[in-house]
Amino acid sequence: MKQWNPEQYLKFSAERTQPAKDLANRIECRHPKRILDLGCGPGTSTAVLRSRFPDAEILGVDSSAEMVEQAKQDHPELAFQLFDATDSFTELGEKWDVIFSNACLQWVPNHQELIVKLLDALKEGGELAFQIPLHEKAPVHTLLIRTAASEKWKRFFKNVRTFYTLDELDYCNIFQEHAGKYAVWESDYFHILESPESVLQWYKGSGMRPYLKALPEDLQPVFEQEILSGIETLFPRLKDGSVVFKFARLFLTA
Repeated sequence: MKQWNPEQYLKFSAERTQPAKDLANRIECRHPKRILDLGCGPGTSTAVLRSRFPDAEILGVDSSAEMVEQAKQDHPELAFQLFDATDSFTELGEKWDVIFSNACLQWVPNHQELIVKLLDALKEGGELAFQIPLHEKAPVHTLLIRTAASEKWKRFFKNVRTFYTLDELDYCNIFQEHAGKYAVWESDYFHILESPESVLQWYKGSGMRPYLKALPEDLQPVFEQEILSGIETLFPRLKDGSVVFKFARLFLTA
């Protein structure tokens, strides 16, 4: 199984990109010269930054070769390269006016150290802006954990660690010690999706990946069907058969 599947991820491009637009609009740095899009995925968030800051030098980086290749194909006018957030930011050259990250950092471990490293990679007066899903408030995330821990499946998931986020108070404490002005807020997005199957497809492009990767290929459809059955009970259908998919996200700037 690929590390990331750009086609699967882009099935809900508009819904996944809206938080990036909302976060970019909250950036207070007026005339940034250098912007880093950390975890750029297929480049949609990098394009958002280009629209917001047309005169800036913008680099999109991602640890997935598949995503970087997709970004280069879809946005040939922008710059992209492979980079892992656990590596040294000195590899990317001089410091940044803005470091931006949309729904990426939840995959990166050791946030107590990571956030300080990101702040240190900024120029004086620079700005960090990132957004992470609040999976602890997501019923599908709870469903995945419960299903994986069941007698039927637990032998396959002994070392599955999916997300590394801290709570908002931890981030505030880090910012108080290492940053100046900061802001933290939460937003709920209500996506109207075609069916419970659409919710499954959403998670196959993101949160289900570690689970599917841990399974033999022949058992992946069986696990998916079990998760779909649970999703059907979590999201009652509207009159036209669609579902309201609520997704909570935490936004932070410093």
